[in-house]
Amino acid sequence: MTELNKDNLFRPVPSRTETKADITNRVAREIIKAETDRRHAKTELLRAARLAQEAQNLETAAGSATKPRARKASQGR
Repeated sequence: MTELNKDNLFRPVPSRTETKADITNRVAREIIKAETDRRHAKTELLRAARLAQEAQNLETAAGSATKPRARKASQGR
């Protein structure tokens, strides 16, 4: 078993250089990064779904291709 001393028995005290503003800044950046990661994941999922739907629509359109209608003769006045 490891020897117990003040370094591994107690929680480390934050250094004086890490002020409340630094802590807030770090936490805010972590939250923003998590939100960005979720947004990118959702975008990729939606993009894949859209591409699959477009591919399916192209297949359906190619299968049901019809002849273009003949134009009606225009009547001169």
